[in-house]
Amino acid sequence: MGRGDLSDAEWERLRPFLPVSNRRCGRWRDHRQVIDGILHRVRTGVQWRDLPERSGPWKTVYERHRLWSADGTWERLLQQVQAAADAAGETDWDISVDSTIVRAHQHAAGARTDPPPAPASKGAGSPEHQDETPWQSLVARLVEVVLEVRAWAARAAGSPASCT
Repeated sequence: MGRGDLSDAEWERLRPFLPVSNRRCGRWRDHRQVIDGILHRVRTGVQWRDLPERSGPWKTVYERHRLWSADGTWERLLQQVQAAADAAGETDWDISVDSTIVRAHQHAAGARTDPPPAPASKGAGSPEHQDETPWQSLVARLVEVVLEVRAWAARAAGSPASCT
């Protein structure tokens, strides 16, 4: 299992919501392997062809992502996982946003004068997901994918039609 791949708890929560193969196009590659490849690409921004080999063939990962983006599967997965997390009582819907937590760009108010903090040791756990439940972590990952899908759709809608 690579860094950033779905944990077993996240996978068990996501698996019931995944689509099944229609058997017309042959057997699908393992959903977990493909989703791990998609999450890796969303997290790192690498080209499809540069996905790690543990994700399987890059074209399979790309095609599944493209297909699920076009038919709304990612949006549906996010809604179903959020509903399940809410039903389990693991979703906190209270949020507060004000200007004290929205940071300005560094050029907006002057550069920082103190040195940045020292990096954590390599043995420490990742601080970004340390206190999250598997539901919260899974929802956060799906939100990243859905945001990328929406950005793709917005770019496609704004671009001129291409002719070949």
